[in-house]
Amino acid sequence: MMLRSEKKTAKDVYLYDSIGSDKEGNEISLIDVIEHIDEDVVERVTREEDISRLEGYVGQALSQREQEIIRMRYGLNGGEEKTQREIALMYGISRSYVSRIEKKALEKLRKCYEKQE
Repeated sequence: MMLRSEKKTAKDVYLYDSIGSDKEGNEISLIDVIEHIDEDVVERVTREEDISRLEGYVGQALSQREQEIIRMRYGLNGGEEKTQREIALMYGISRSYVSRIEKKALEKLRKCYEKQE
């Protein structure tokens, strides 16, 4: 018969519990196989948070055309990055005009970002 107090901890797993053995017969614990958290993971999470915040600013501060160009140019929302020339062909405008729109939009985003900091 299982007691209620034992039932609560029956599914607990501990880092040093044995989960098997390797080819040489050495015991392997869970902590041995868990990926070590390092700076790369922390940097990736921070970068993802910054990108998420930036995507919010794109929707707030930019015109529809600026939003589309920035999203295509930098591959936001999981899209593929495109060159200024590719974007220009899609919109039927010059590459230099895409460059000016991009520069203006980035300046708006920078100001919005600095205001929030």
